[in-house]
Amino acid sequence: MLLIGLTGSIGMGKSQTAKLFMEEGVPVYDADATVHELYAKGGAAVQPVGDLFPEAIVDGAIDRQKLAAIVLKDDTALKALEAIVHPMAGMAQVSFLKTHYAAGKSAVVLDIPLLLETGATDRVDVVVVVSAPFEVQRARVLARPNMTEERFNDIYNKQLADEKKRELADFIVDSSVSVDDAHRQVRDILKQLEGREGHVLANRLG
Repeated sequence: MLLIGLTGSIGMGKSQTAKLFMEEGVPVYDADATVHELYAKGGAAVQPVGDLFPEAIVDGAIDRQKLAAIVLKDDTALKALEAIVHPMAGMAQVSFLKTHYAAGKSAVVLDIPLLLETGATDRVDVVVVVSAPFEVQRARVLARPNMTEERFNDIYNKQLADEKKRELADFIVDSSVSVDDAHRQVRDILKQLEGREGHVLANRLG
C-alpha cells in the first residue's frame, strides 16, 4: 500500500485538496481532525494537556485558541504539548493504516500539516505539497474568523517556507487557480502513481 503524504502551509488549500483525493476513492487520514477529537470533551489529551496548561481548558475541552496563544511564542511549551499529542495521533494513524491495508487499498493519503517541519518524510512513500502564492495564502488566512495579522505571522514563521516545501515535494498541487484545476492535478498525480508499490508501510506496522 502506497503512503502519500499530503502537506502544505496554512491557507494553501490542503484540506480542499484532501477532499479531492477522497473524491477519487483514496482514503484520507486527517491529522488535524484527529487532534480535534483528542482535544474535545472526553478526549484523551484533555487531562494531560490540562495538567500542563490549565488555562487552556474550557468546559472540559481544550480551547485551541487559548492553547495556541500559550505555545506559539514559547518553544518549550510547544515541545511539551507535542510530547503529549504526537504519540496519541500516531496511534490513531497506525489504526487507520491497518484498517485500509486489511481492506486491500492500494494507496492512502496521510494529511499531515507539519509533515516536513517534523522531518517525517521517511514515514511516507510520496510527498505532495499544496501551494499558492503568498498573497493568496495571506488573504485566505486573514478571512478566517478570529484571525489577526499577528497570529498569522506567528503561525507563518513557525512553518517551513513554502519555497523549501516545494523543493522537498515529489508532486505539487497549485491551488491558486480553481478547485477544478486542482482536481485535474490530483487526478494526474494518481495516474502517475498507478502501479507504484509502497515500501514504508511494513516498517510503520512493525
